[in-house]
Amino acid sequence: MTGWRFDFHGLRLEARVSGALWWPEGRWLLVADLHLGKSERMARRGGPLLPPYESIATLDRLGQEVAALDPLRIVSLGDGFDDDLAGRQADPIIRHALGRLAHGRDWLWLCGNHDPSCPEGHPGEAEAVFHLGAVLLRHEAVSGDGPDISGHFHPVLRLAGERKRTFLVGDQHLILPAFGAYTGGLPYDDPALRRLVPEGLALACGRQIHALPIRGDASGWNTKKGRQWRPGLR
Repeated sequence: MTGWRFDFHGLRLEARVSGALWWPEGRWLLVADLHLGKSERMARRGGPLLPPYESIATLDRLGQEVAALDPLRIVSLGDGFDDDLAGRQADPIIRHALGRLAHGRDWLWLCGNHDPSCPEGHPGEAEAVFHLGAVLLRHEAVSGDGPDISGHFHPVLRLAGERKRTFLVGDQHLILPAFGAYTGGLPYDDPALRRLVPEGLALACGRQIHALPIRGDASGWNTKKGRQWRPGLR
């Protein structure tokens, strides 16, 4: 099983075990928080010295999804680079890898809090936000201003003693896990995330997707009976 399919405000989507989101109808592949160039940015700012391989590892994983799905468009939901300078001074190896992934398809960069100017000098177009049907694509969800698909928070869930990248699916907000290597995570039940997704579904990534209910009350989701919960539809 490579993913979990669900409906979100008129879109039939698939949460992939990689942490990417797939829209089969339009053949769009969405990823959040690649944070390319993180090890270089940390060293530049006097932080710990980490092996500079995280960007290649991230793009290799993205390349596996591109090979499997052949998307028409790739969307980076902000923080594609770890800061604006990392985007402008990206290593030639990273530039080549991005060019190869973008060849023959569209690429959309959204601005994030780490790269507010949006990446420059790379394949594709850059926007602050973008509409996909009734859903707004943005970097950070805003309470009371949905429906939207976003990233930013790097949600994770501890399952069987391991921390899993996790999608959060609520009535108004769909929050993707960080796709990049060397990225930390915020527990899915942190108050900041519960305010955005008080009830719904947590989709933990592993060898397969593990779906767990987020309960604001007892009426939201019953996995044993297979009841389908559709965001935006009561």
